[in-house]
Amino acid sequence: MRTMQSRATKALHFGRRRASQKAVVWAMTVLLAACATLVGASTASAQDTADLIQTRTLENGLDVIVISDPSLPIITIEIAVKNGAFTETPELNGLSHLYEHMFFKANAVIPNQKAYMDRLRELGIVFNGTTSTERVNYFFTLPAANLKPGMEFMYNAITTTKFDPDEFEREKQVVIGEVDRNESSPYYWFGQAVNAALWGDLHSRKDSLGDRESVTNATVQQMQTMKDRYYVPNNSVLLIAGDIGADKAFDMAESVFSGWERGEDPFAKWPVPAQAPLQGNSYLVVERDIKVPYLQFSWHGPSVTEDPVGTYAADVLSFILSQPTSGFQKRLVETGLTLGAGISYYTQAHTGPINLAAQVPAENIDEALRAMILEVNKLANPEYFSDAQLQNAKTILAVQDTYGREKISSFAHTVSFWWATAGLDYYLNYVENLNAVTREDIAAYVSRYIIDKPYVMGVLLSPEQKKELGLSDAALAEKVEKIQKEITEEMNADEGSNE
Repeated sequence: MRTMQSRATKALHFGRRRASQKAVVWAMTVLLAACATLVGASTASAQDTADLIQTRTLENGLDVIVISDPSLPIITIEIAVKNGAFTETPELNGLSHLYEHMFFKANAVIPNQKAYMDRLRELGIVFNGTTSTERVNYFFTLPAANLKPGMEFMYNAITTTKFDPDEFEREKQVVIGEVDRNESSPYYWFGQAVNAALWGDLHSRKDSLGDRESVTNATVQQMQTMKDRYYVPNNSVLLIAGDIGADKAFDMAESVFSGWERGEDPFAKWPVPAQAPLQGNSYLVVERDIKVPYLQFSWHGPSVTEDPVGTYAADVLSFILSQPTSGFQKRLVETGLTLGAGISYYTQAHTGPINLAAQVPAENIDEALRAMILEVNKLANPEYFSDAQLQNAKTILAVQDTYGREKISSFAHTVSFWWATAGLDYYLNYVENLNAVTREDIAAYVSRYIIDKPYVMGVLLSPEQKKELGLSDAALAEKVEKIQKEITEEMNADEGSNE
């Protein structure tokens, strides 16, 4: 069982979603970039995705997604629920994660965890679950011959979860152990500090791991309330991916899951509060045992439900700046000023974060701060990137989308993420909409969310580095604001001389 933390809390995660195997993806990108039919190939890729995925909604509201792949005699069964940190007030923070752990325990058919594990082995099931900010998912991968009993096993687990008090207390300690492991990382503490400043009173709704005190004080009744509220078919999706035809999969889903009783719309009755905008810049210095300081500017980015065009523009810009040929990389990384730098956006239905981050040797902090702020100010310049870089960024994203379908079980997880966060149509039309992104779209995104917009600026460094640099929250604020003022004056002077 895992939590999928916001990328704001993962050090040096300078890529964007689906960013694994970068070397392979880059090689594929170079190949595709040489093809005259590049845009046509990308559009075809999007069509292929739509052809792979078939959907149906049962009468009880359960969405069913089938992804047929006869290449191997295995199938992944996945249930995803629109639940996670975004539904959690501070006193409930971590309970979605704790519930995820309890899913793999006793239910109305399986009397205890030993019997649960025995049944998993009998069916040849490889299993796991994850909790993120806006989705909780559970998945079994098993031989295709065992699909029907595997579906029944999943049905019993999702609909009749029990919360045995003894198992519940033991599982609390497992979750707290995960908190312990995260707390051993300096980046965890940096992420917590930044998130508290960035999200204010709603910061618990961005913390999928959870709060130690909330988990310790959790009750069985709270688990039952979460089950009744969010674990209903009309707030869930069933994915069946692998060696099965669509018609057979839909028939099996109907026969096994139609008895799951529809519930109230949880977000109509218990709506998620809107994120208040930042009222000004915040600066923070976090002391932890770390060798190389870490700098990060964070803004409120688009909500995919309110500004989908902005999310496509965010993805394209992030990948433009990730290219080794970009001026951004040349000025910040190739010069040796930083050890790595990038800008990222994390797609969310409820305000995703934008992060500009860099790992910086202590002696370079002042110069790196100036360079990072200068890059931000350049983002609105029409000549900041070339047409070739714009097209290459679209290609990288299209290739990663294609590459992400190679392993069917992982592809199912990707599809359930987009179902929960943005809606399936967003994902099915993703590559097509990326290809439609223009310079004007990127300029609008930068203007709306980054340029002259409030941010949280944080520095993670060791106590020794902090003392040597004389860096406090107030000193950092003074330093950054002075640099910004100097850059603004220089840019105004340049504009005046060009008139």
